[in-house]
Amino acid sequence: MEARLVHVACIMDGNGRWARKRGLPRTAGHTAGEESLSDVVRAASKREISHLTVFGFSTENWVRPRAEVRHILGLHKKLFGRIKELNENNVRINWIGRPFDEPGSRTPVYVQRAIRKAIEDTSANTGMVLTVAFDYGSRAEITRAAKNLVRDKKIITTENLSRNLYDSTLPPVDVLVRTSGESRISNFLLWQISAAKIYFTDRPWPDFDAVELDVALSLLS
Repeated sequence: MEARLVHVACIMDGNGRWARKRGLPRTAGHTAGEESLSDVVRAASKREISHLTVFGFSTENWVRPRAEVRHILGLHKKLFGRIKELNENNVRINWIGRPFDEPGSRTPVYVQRAIRKAIEDTSANTGMVLTVAFDYGSRAEITRAAKNLVRDKKIITTENLSRNLYDSTLPPVDVLVRTSGESRISNFLLWQISAAKIYFTDRPWPDFDAVELDVALSLLS
């Protein structure tokens, strides 16, 4: 792969299957997945990757069992709390999802606080941008962008829609990764992946590592 800045996006699938294979509860799989994400962030920050965007929690995930949702929310609070580690790797935190102050948003207040604090405490970092998509759905993002244009009486064009996405500064995705043998996009960054290479792997997310990341990046060679 030629040395250039790259945007990698990951659909982190397979935590539950990883746990089931080991006779563990699904929550143990999510915990292992959070640790794997930390490992991948460290590996990505050492490569020519300018942006890493991960699908943390979708707008559809709220229908999961309440105990599982609570566990996942706690893990996200922990993820956004890894300030020391993020700063050591010069990683800047970003977030996309349904805005907290808009109808339909379901992000709990304690997770909102963790997100805001992580963004503020890593804002001076100049390395890789880690964007966590939480309470995120691409259809909701695009629909909101179109509604904003109609409200503001602006012409609906590609450029105007792009400017009204959750984060208009997020560059196009170069490589989309999906783990655990699934070959679906699952309503993730539909606008941003229009020209992306897609890497599907049978490995569940807790087993995804730097070696597998390099295989995905090799698609750009």
